[in-house]
Amino acid sequence: MTRAPEKLPAAERSLLRHNPVLQSIGREGERLKTALLHPVRSVPLAFLAVIILGALILMLPISRTGEGEDVVTTAFFTAVSSVCVTGLITVDTATYWTPFGHAVILGLIQVGGFGIMSLATLLALFVRKTIGLRGQLVAQSETHTLNFGDVKSVLFRVLKIMVFFEAATALVLTARFWVAYDNNILGTALWHGMFHAVSAFNNAGFALYSDNLIGFAEDPWIIVPICAAIIAGGLGFPVIIQLMRDPLRFRNWTIHLRLTVYGSLLLLTGGIALFAAFEWNRAETLGPLSFGGKILGSLAGGVFPRTAGFNSIDYGVATPETLMVTNVLMFIGGGSAGTAGGIKITTFLVLGFAIWNEVRGREQVTIAHRSISSSTQRQALTVALLGVGAVILGTMLLLITTDYSLEKVLFETISAFGTVGLSTGITYNLPPTAEWVLMALMFTGRIGTITVASAIALASRPRLFQLPEERPIIG
Repeated sequence: MTRAPEKLPAAERSLLRHNPVLQSIGREGERLKTALLHPVRSVPLAFLAVIILGALILMLPISRTGEGEDVVTTAFFTAVSSVCVTGLITVDTATYWTPFGHAVILGLIQVGGFGIMSLATLLALFVRKTIGLRGQLVAQSETHTLNFGDVKSVLFRVLKIMVFFEAATALVLTARFWVAYDNNILGTALWHGMFHAVSAFNNAGFALYSDNLIGFAEDPWIIVPICAAIIAGGLGFPVIIQLMRDPLRFRNWTIHLRLTVYGSLLLLTGGIALFAAFEWNRAETLGPLSFGGKILGSLAGGVFPRTAGFNSIDYGVATPETLMVTNVLMFIGGGSAGTAGGIKITTFLVLGFAIWNEVRGREQVTIAHRSISSSTQRQALTVALLGVGAVILGTMLLLITTDYSLEKVLFETISAFGTVGLSTGITYNLPPTAEWVLMALMFTGRIGTITVASAIALASRPRLFQLPEERPIIG
């Protein structure tokens, strides 16, 4: 690190003053340091650092029970999927990894869900009892808070909310595992309950069972708490905080709260209804289940694609219609500043309202008697189109490197970009090149939307002049 000239010894200051080459090197070093520590760059760099660390630990013999064909790629794929809270796997989580490996995966999920920068900011608060401007910018880019003064309180609230929901879910799951599945062994039940609670609230989708949650498809004491944790984590921390503060005064709800809550209800209802309609009587999926089991299966079919990645049916035998509906749900994702992925509900609905107002001939986009700025509309359009571009590019690369159909490849690509984790079963048999493509998609889906939105917000500045207008032919 280059020291400031006034802090250098006299001899070094004299040399620096009379040597333009050293001055240039010093300036370039400071510029490089500033560039690397910029909040928008700090978030992906921190996630990347944790992924590398996690992969190195997973490569250790103590973390795995088998060697496999490519230990390095398997470790990196699992680390990326864990930190990016996706849930896609190339090996059986239950049998390939040791209990130590499971603990590492759980830690990566927790760190990834909370946000590397949020965690780093909290640690700085505990150690230094203060936070600088750059730290606040970093925390803001990860948690999407609206002003600097709220960062400290928001981060502590985020921590409390995560602990509350994970503990409550773990308590219910532990009791059920203990009574019904883990032979009355409290330690095993507690571990299973805690692991799946953390995985659910962080929308990760990792499970300690080889068939994921298919074995619990008709157990409401397992499916319902996991669905509730997924929905809570997917709403986003700003929404949860606002709901806790003023839940019933609907007139005081912000536009962000309205879009997220009403949009979530719409997508959940539509997803559950369409899943039931397409799979209710099919012998391969919901057909053999009881009436209650079909209801639970439909609930899971509408909730799990909201970036959670658990599955209580085999998506490899689902109908094309079900896969298409699931693709839409996975791409849209959940609420902003939460554990869900996708382009986010607010992005989707802002674009929907913009189209609706354009069709009606209105120049100003309005939602619930509030106008939406043109910069917000451009930000939503940018995030959505970049998401479409990432999915198209990823699909093309997987089609080139594998022999699978477009239907299966597109499902896998959207699942990776949306950090969902659902699969039709092809992930286990992908070549290493295709696995690295999915890793890039998972990283982009988790980090890209945050950094792009933050970069646009931080780089926004008013223009002091206006260029002449011209109208190209549209449509």
